Amino acid sequence: MATCDVCGKEESMPYNCRHCGGTYCSEHRLPENHSCTGLQNWNDPQGVFDSGFDDSVGNSGSTAQSSSLMDKLPIDTGPGGPLAYFRGNMTYTFLALMWITFLLQLVVQAVFGAMAMRSLFVLTPQNPEYVWTWVTSIFAHGGFLHIVFNSIVIFFFGPLVERYVGSKKFAVLFIVSGVVAGLSQIGIQMYQGVPPGMGGVVGASGAALAIMGVITVLNPSLTVYLYFVLPVPIWVLTAGTALISVVFIGTGGGGDIAHMAHLVGLVIGLSYGEYVKRTQNVRAPSQFQLGGGPGGPGGPGGPGGPGGRRRF
Repeated sequence: MATCDVCGKEESMPYNCRHCGGTYCSEHRLPENHSCTGLQNWNDPQGVFDSGFDDSVGNSGSTAQSSSLMDKLPIDTGPGGPLAYFRGNMTYTFLALMWITFLLQLVVQAVFGAMAMRSLFVLTPQNPEYVWTWVTSIFAHGGFLHIVFNSIVIFFFGPLVERYVGSKKFAVLFIVSGVVAGLSQIGIQMYQGVPPGMGGVVGASGAALAIMGVITVLNPSLTVYLYFVLPVPIWVLTAGTALISVVFIGTGGGGDIAHMAHLVGLVIGLSYGEYVKRTQNVRAPSQFQLGGGPGGPGGPGGPGGPGGRRRF
C-alpha cells in the first residue's frame, strides 16, 4: 500500500508522476490535480515537457547555430537517434561521462604510464593549478568498485533531484559540489603536509552526496535500502555519513577515503536543498520506486588507486 501525497488516501495501485516523482491516487494523478512542479515548465522550450520535435520553439540565433553544428556531427543527435536518451537528462549524461573517463584512465595509464594519468585525471595538492583536473577528477575513479558504488547512488537519486530543479541547475550543482569537495580535500592534505607525489583525489562522491543532501532536506523520512537490504530513513543515512566523516577528519584516519570531500559535498547538498524547499513548491515522493526515485547504498569504500590518491 502507498499513500497519496495530496489527500493521504491509501492506494494498493498508486500512480507515480513521471514529472515530479510524487505518489498519487487516481483522483490526483494528473499533473494539474496535484500542483505538479513540472507544470511551470510546460511552455519552456528547455523544460521537462520539451520533446525536441518542434525546432521552431524558442529558435534563436544561438540555438540555430547550435543546431547547425549538431547536424554536422557524424551521428544522429535527434530525438530518434542513439543519443536521444540523453536529451535533457544530465544524470545519465554524467554517468556516461564517468564510465568513459574511467576507461580513458585505464588506456592512458597503460600507454603513457601512471604519471601521465595522474596529471590528467587526479586533483593533487602538488599541482592545484592544473585546473582541468578540478573537473576531470570528478569523473575519474580509483577502481571498479569505486565507480560502481558512485554510479548506483547517482543513478537512483540523480533523476529525482533533476526533476525538482531542472537539468541546468542540476548540472551546476553536480559540477560545483564536485569541484568544491575536491579542492577541500586537497586543502586538508596541504595542511597535513602530504609527501611529494602522494595525495590527490578522484571520484564523484562529493557530487553524489550533494544530491543525497538535497533529497534529505526535501523528504527526510524517505525510506531507502542500505546495500539493498536494510530499510532506513534517508536522514539516518545522511547523519551517519556526516558523523563518520567528522570522526575520521578529526582523528586523521579513514585510510584512502576522502572524508573531507564527503562532508563538504553533503553540506552543499543540504544547503541547496533548504534553498529549494524555501523557494519552490516541491512535493517529494513518499516511497522509493525502483528506476523512478532514490535508493541504493550509502557510498563508496575500498582501496584507492595508484599514487596514493583518495577516492570520494
